[in-house]
Amino acid sequence: MDKPLCPVHSTILYLSDQLDSGKLKDPKSRRISEHILRLIEEISNGHADKEHLHAIDELIEEYHHDKEAADSVGLEIGKHLREVLTKDHETFQSHLETGNCASMDCIRLAPSPCQMACPAGIDIPTYLSLIGEGKDAEAIEVIRHDNPLPWVCGLVCTRPCELMCVRARIDTPVSIKFLKAFAAEKAMSLGQYKNPPQEPLNGKKVCVIGAGPAGLSASYYLALMGYQVRIIESLPVPGGMLMVGIPRYRLPREVIDREVAMIESLGVEICYNTRFGKDVTLDSLRKEGFEAFFIAIGAHKSYTLGIEGEDTYKGKGVIDSVEFLRRVALGDRRVPGRRVVIIGGGNVAIDAARTSLRLGAESVTIAYRRTRSEMPADIEEIEHAEEEGVEFSFLTIPTAVDGDGKKTTGLKCLRAELIRKEDSDRLYPVPVEGSDYIMEADAIISAIGQFVDVEGLEAFTGIKWTRRGTIEVKHTCMETSEDGVFAAGDAVTGPATVIEAIGGGKRAAEAIDRYFNKMPQPRIPKVPVRYRREKSIEMPASTKMALKRPEMPMLNIERRRIMFQQAELGYTENMVREEARRCLRCDICRRCGKCIDVCRDKMGIGALKFGYMDFDHPVETDFRKTSETCITCGACAANCPNEAIVIEEKNGERILKLCGTILNRQKLLYCESCNAVLGPAKYLDYVKDKTVGVAKVLDQKRTLCGACLRKKGAF
Repeated sequence: MDKPLCPVHSTILYLSDQLDSGKLKDPKSRRISEHILRLIEEISNGHADKEHLHAIDELIEEYHHDKEAADSVGLEIGKHLREVLTKDHETFQSHLETGNCASMDCIRLAPSPCQMACPAGIDIPTYLSLIGEGKDAEAIEVIRHDNPLPWVCGLVCTRPCELMCVRARIDTPVSIKFLKAFAAEKAMSLGQYKNPPQEPLNGKKVCVIGAGPAGLSASYYLALMGYQVRIIESLPVPGGMLMVGIPRYRLPREVIDREVAMIESLGVEICYNTRFGKDVTLDSLRKEGFEAFFIAIGAHKSYTLGIEGEDTYKGKGVIDSVEFLRRVALGDRRVPGRRVVIIGGGNVAIDAARTSLRLGAESVTIAYRRTRSEMPADIEEIEHAEEEGVEFSFLTIPTAVDGDGKKTTGLKCLRAELIRKEDSDRLYPVPVEGSDYIMEADAIISAIGQFVDVEGLEAFTGIKWTRRGTIEVKHTCMETSEDGVFAAGDAVTGPATVIEAIGGGKRAAEAIDRYFNKMPQPRIPKVPVRYRREKSIEMPASTKMALKRPEMPMLNIERRRIMFQQAELGYTENMVREEARRCLRCDICRRCGKCIDVCRDKMGIGALKFGYMDFDHPVETDFRKTSETCITCGACAANCPNEAIVIEEKNGERILKLCGTILNRQKLLYCESCNAVLGPAKYLDYVKDKTVGVAKVLDQKRTLCGACLRKKGAF
């Protein structure tokens, strides 16, 4: 058997094996080992507190207390345990602090796939349950433990959580992103969107360079911990790429303003129109008492196309996407041209195309060198662009910018074909000889990627840079190679997502706090925290299967083409509450499959049709089918390690539930003599069949319990 990844679980297996082997003869050593095993099992199943590790340390010392009388096997066990606890101390501590096991070996602490997929580690099942119950403000409180910008993320997050949603193995993923947006807007509207209490000011000052999502996130958590935070921002507005890179029809400016205002209300100071290295310097900030620095400058420079004519017509029709979107966001609403061609296939290219339409361009075409299936842009963004009239030219390689000497007139291109290179699964575009043609265009917008603008950062002489031009950090704590300097966001990852930047900012804030308190930085990534275990929402199996993900209502197409009004209108309240109920509660049910195995192999019934439990190879799931053959014997519930599947008796019925979903309910039969519960008829029939020739269970004319049958048989 391969050693499990989790050292907590592997230590349980090690101690169990030592106790079962019979090698441990000494009663004292055996007692110590049994006590330690019990304590580690409590750590593994979430029943431990901070004193457990201390108690284990004291017990290990008892192995060595009297070395002359000590059992050699006990000494060896003590030595092994000491090595494990020293080497993997952070993992044991993480189990205690977070209630999660990252490797999922400790079944009760295995985190849900959606939470593990979230770069910020948000407790998604908990906040979905709260939204389903109408507790939006409480849901936002849970989200802001890990993400200070829930409204922003609810509109623009790339939702990696939904890619890992187990509900998608049945039909479609839960609409996690849009539920977050609804709850944030509702809580803000009702005045229930509030900051958590702050620690008193500790006299320490931190400078954050950049007011984008990473900088805002770090500032929020540092302010809560009592630090005085100043943000240096070169733009006249907060948000970084949120404000100047994402168009208003996707993310209204008011949303950013409201959430930034919540962060400012914690005492965070934002200095706008201030460029680090020019308007303020590292030396001047240090003289003011700033002892730690967090770099979150983003990636605001665009790559050039590197084709003939690009430099000649720069500013005369050739525009870079970052500059174009920034200009529009800051109020310049001039149309870039009548016929616009955007080069690229990511979300920035889609944003530039849809923005050009709204500014009045007559035709907009996206030229991409691969096919639609290879486009990195969000599929919904592509579909919305098509609906609005954006055209796509796939397998198109630009070769030169054409012009009349004064302005751009077209883009010279070649057709391409995709080929697979040796030792690679990826398809690469290769030009087709003789396929030259010109796409007419008086505006060409380059959207092929961005990089970090390093101007002004020369003062940080100890920082190391990667070959990609990003800042090199220790990703567990976002610490750079220069003492007291941390970094996160696009400056570290290159152009990435909002939620990745937020997660990096949160980790950096925790690391800065450890830096000031002279604590060692973590060596392993922090496991996401489950803050509470909400009660499951009860519903019939038929309802659970019938609920479907709602379509997002959209602004009518005529208005979308000409206005920057928010295109997605949001779910109604009823849609939100129903959608939240689709969650399978993977924080409770860990899909171990023990219930299925017991029902099928031990009981010989096979009533549980849970095909979604095989995450990578799901087959049919239908909660409604359970009632057809289930006898409500309770074997599945008795063997569930996490109380996900339970059986209960009330109002004369025996009810089987999986995370609130009622799989079966059957009327109970009672002893006609003493009124004791016998069980449902199906269950009694099953027992009767299994005990033919062994014991008399049912009287032919009367339904009696075993005790009454024995009494009857005595006369």
